[in-house]
Amino acid sequence: MTHQQDMIDRRMCVAPMMGWTDRHCRYFLRQLAPDARLFTEMVTAEALIHGDLDRLLGYSAAESPLVLQLGGSQPDRLARAVARAAPWGFDEINLNVGCPSDRVQSGKFGACLMAEPELVAACCRAMMDETDVPVTVKCRIGIDDMDAETGLDRFVDTVASAGVSVFYLHARKAWLNGLSPKENRTIPPLDYDRARRLATRRGDLSVILNGGLETADQAIAEMYGCAGVMIGRAAYRTPYVLAEMAQRIFGRVPPRRDHVALAMADYADTMTKTGVPLHSITRHMLGLYAGQSGAKYWRRQLGENARMATVPGDFIRETSAFCEALAARRAA
Repeated sequence: MTHQQDMIDRRMCVAPMMGWTDRHCRYFLRQLAPDARLFTEMVTAEALIHGDLDRLLGYSAAESPLVLQLGGSQPDRLARAVARAAPWGFDEINLNVGCPSDRVQSGKFGACLMAEPELVAACCRAMMDETDVPVTVKCRIGIDDMDAETGLDRFVDTVASAGVSVFYLHARKAWLNGLSPKENRTIPPLDYDRARRLATRRGDLSVILNGGLETADQAIAEMYGCAGVMIGRAAYRTPYVLAEMAQRIFGRVPPRRDHVALAMADYADTMTKTGVPLHSITRHMLGLYAGQSGAKYWRRQLGENARMATVPGDFIRETSAFCEALAARRAA
């Protein structure tokens, strides 16, 4: 297919996170960062080929721009998955070459594919044949004993030769033997300079920096030399950091926390009428008041009492109003 010119703004992205970045989470994050590029949780090619597409791919227009992340290692199966996903109108298709979990390795995809750049290139070519939106790759700077200089260069050059021009780079190695997925997010040292060297050497590519970015100041400082930054766990634990980044990058006026809560209350009223449990929405919102007066009350209410709420939207509105009143009293 003829691929559209990739002039997409990726200065601010939120990482795909299994068990976290579902459609309710993305709707919440969108209230904080209207311009951020959001990702789905990883979906395997086999799930898309055999599963319920509405359940796996459903999202609201408010979540766009939205990237579908796929997991797989068979070019023909990935191509079929992309074709099946096409009617949903995602803005980009991303291949997961970074996840280090045992379950992912057993399916021969994720970070272990960094050892097989030719296969990744073949997968990307097959995916590109089925879509006219950008096909991109998310990877690490290396795995196990791979040399982070020559190994990463070879991987990127090989995959780029297939037509991939965007790499989301988690700037630490993945150790596939000996470390758990959680440990792989913290123990291997971060090497932001390695990402910048890649971006400098391959100025024709877009390298988006990911890994360990916690604050707006840090993200802005480390973005230097790269096409953008991708925020992971911090977007979940302290989501208001996204509003602070959006102000710095896009000139957005940060929304008030209670306004975000009110928008989510309206969303909860709508979604719970379709059978969505309130807890499925509020579990993503626990960090909204992090660092503010009332944060503990907010977390306890939304985390423990949402299941008992009889009027979902009012439960969120009243909890937010209490937090705002508490903050006002302490500020007086």
